[in-house]
Amino acid sequence: MNSLRFLPLLITAATPLAAAEPPVKLFILAGQSNMEGKAPDALFNHQATDPKTKDLFAHLRKDDQWIQRDDVFIQFLDRKGPLTLGFGSPGRTGAELEFGTMMGNHFSEPVLLVKAAWGGHALFKQFRPPSAGLPADLIAKELEQARERVTKENEKHSRKDPLPVLEDIQKEYGASYRKMLEEVRSATASAGTNFPALKDRPVEIAGFVWFQGWNDQYGAESEYASNLQHLIRDLRRDLAKPQLPVVIAAMGQNGSKPASGAMLTIRDAQLSMNDIPEFKGSVRAFRTDLLVDKAAEEMYPHWKENKAWTQTGGDHPYHYLGSAIWFTRIGHAMGDAMLSLLPR
Repeated sequence: MNSLRFLPLLITAATPLAAAEPPVKLFILAGQSNMEGKAPDALFNHQATDPKTKDLFAHLRKDDQWIQRDDVFIQFLDRKGPLTLGFGSPGRTGAELEFGTMMGNHFSEPVLLVKAAWGGHALFKQFRPPSAGLPADLIAKELEQARERVTKENEKHSRKDPLPVLEDIQKEYGASYRKMLEEVRSATASAGTNFPALKDRPVEIAGFVWFQGWNDQYGAESEYASNLQHLIRDLRRDLAKPQLPVVIAAMGQNGSKPASGAMLTIRDAQLSMNDIPEFKGSVRAFRTDLLVDKAAEEMYPHWKENKAWTQTGGDHPYHYLGSAIWFTRIGHAMGDAMLSLLPR
């Protein structure tokens, strides 16, 4: 399918004079709902002032307020601004706060985070990379089912809606991969407009962080390792970055309990990227379950009856309990992994 192919993404300076300026370091943060960020801002605010937990967030605050970085910027779909609390799902924050803070502290150049994250999107389907090809048998079955649905609706409501065609089903595969590239292109082209501090500066894609996996548990887990390899290779080709540093936050919603079934299969697939010779020194995957917020984990089974829950967690296990501590730890591990891959 031709629409799954891309020309390499070329990043150029805005003007000849801009070449004298050190480039802005752009990091892509991609995945599904957990990359969106699911820890409530209200929880961050409470734990940042609670004597029992405030030391964990002290480096993100100054004068009893959340720091608003003047050297780290973020674009998350239609939202953009200096990095601070609140760039997760509405009213929430994710790993980007800690990760972006670490990148800002590391680089003397400005940093731009581009989040391309959509809840419920699978690597098998929406994020499917071009070189993985299309699952012809499954698409044929989906087309048949879609045509049957429309036919029934037409008969039921005396309509003449057109029946779906093959291209209607095919275009759903890889749609988020293509949107992710478009987010990067858009952010790069408009960096100086969206963020005046970046005006006339070149932009360099510095790294990619992947935090995803949940929706591939339902029948696509055995293909995950292959699809993830295709994703890394295709991104490097399409971004014209053959050694693009890639960090993978492996599934860990199991927390303190051993992973099993499809979750274990996907986690092992993600961690297996560490063992591929081609990726040695440029890809690093780490376990997120080892970073579990045990206080939130212990309280969760009775969260409805426990008034202290909103001061400890903020969501269900598939969203890492909405734990500000867990998401911050994950962001820190992302940062550590990325720094270990960057040129010294």
